[in-house]
Amino acid sequence: MTHFGIICPPAIGHLNPMCALGGELQRRNHSVTIFGIADIEPKIKNSGLNFWLIGEQEFPLGILEQNYEKLGKKSGREGLKFTIELILKDNRMLFNNLPTAIQSAGIEALLVDQVSTAGGTIADKLELPYVTVCNALLVNREAGVPPYFTHWGYNQAWWAKLRNQLGNWFLNRISLSIWQEIQQQRQQWQLPLYKNRDDNYSKLAQICQLPREFDFPRVNLPDHFHYTGPLQNPSGLESVSFPDISFPWEKLTDKPLVYASLGTLQNKVPEIFQSIAEAVAGLDVQLVISLGNPNNNPADYNLPDNIIAVSFAPHQKLIDRASVVITHAGMNTTLGALSSGVPIVAIPITNEQPGIAARIARTGAGEVVRLQNLNISRLQTVIKQVLTESSYQQNAQRLQEAIHQAGGVRRAADIVEQVVATGKPVLAP
Repeated sequence: MTHFGIICPPAIGHLNPMCALGGELQRRNHSVTIFGIADIEPKIKNSGLNFWLIGEQEFPLGILEQNYEKLGKKSGREGLKFTIELILKDNRMLFNNLPTAIQSAGIEALLVDQVSTAGGTIADKLELPYVTVCNALLVNREAGVPPYFTHWGYNQAWWAKLRNQLGNWFLNRISLSIWQEIQQQRQQWQLPLYKNRDDNYSKLAQICQLPREFDFPRVNLPDHFHYTGPLQNPSGLESVSFPDISFPWEKLTDKPLVYASLGTLQNKVPEIFQSIAEAVAGLDVQLVISLGNPNNNPADYNLPDNIIAVSFAPHQKLIDRASVVITHAGMNTTLGALSSGVPIVAIPITNEQPGIAARIARTGAGEVVRLQNLNISRLQTVIKQVLTESSYQQNAQRLQEAIHQAGGVRRAADIVEQVVATGKPVLAP
């Protein structure tokens, strides 16, 4: 059996799928240790995985909530730039602390979140096999596909490809500090320098928790890239979450349920929740709003008394009962809705959310209201449209079937085991 180490950002949206994969490997009698900062220790231990503390000086207890409080108030490019700053700080901490920790723990192979860009270099330094896991929207670049942070639709016209190239140039420019940090570390460790940004990902296997049918068409992905569908706990529960909080199930009625959640990061702008509440007020539905964090008090959000607003909700259970999910187009909520065949109204805010929303629109599984166009009338029209036109549910159910066929966490674990067993690239079908 193999001792796997997990490297990923401390955000719930990354920890949940990675810990679901770790849990599946653990059920197969492997040992799994996740390396992380103090703020995530209770959540990881509750998931049943081993935890190894790193970065106590760089990221003392309490710093995570402070960083995410700031990120939750940002949108668009401002949010993207702040996220890049966090990744740079995280990379420096990983370079300083992780190699020694991995060796001390006796790790034999690594699972590296695609956003944890230091992971590949650390694996090379320690001569360990590793698998790249795309828990957010895959960031692999190609001319025919818009950059992940844009709302641009898929288009093969010459001008669209030029637009994509300019978008990737902008992305490379604002993330140059990360690239330089990685190259300098590789030089210091006497490792070959990367030729391009995608060299940072595994040459053995790359796993993406999208179903292929949800992504834009791709022609330049490596042969060892696998669309496995969502990495979800087979029990249907989130592998890592906040402590259980009671939910007033008795207040639910037989009206169509609209469930709104802006995830665990982009939930610090009351105006968005207020717009959702006012837009739904004129419809014959019941609205449940999750504020995404036990520290968020519904009383501070000035929401109407006739809706159910809770600090934190049993996320997937409410999605399963919903007729429509309103989301910031975070990956976990989007895949949770599509896994249940529920159509979506997306209000993307920052980072990869515009790119996910563009895919929701392209597949016909929902509609998108861009943040700069958000108003009560527009949002109400879109919600009513998604509720009443059957095509949205049909397309969501089509993607539900694609997710079922993709294999999910079990197929991902099969790929990981094959990498370790053979030491060779695992090719996609």
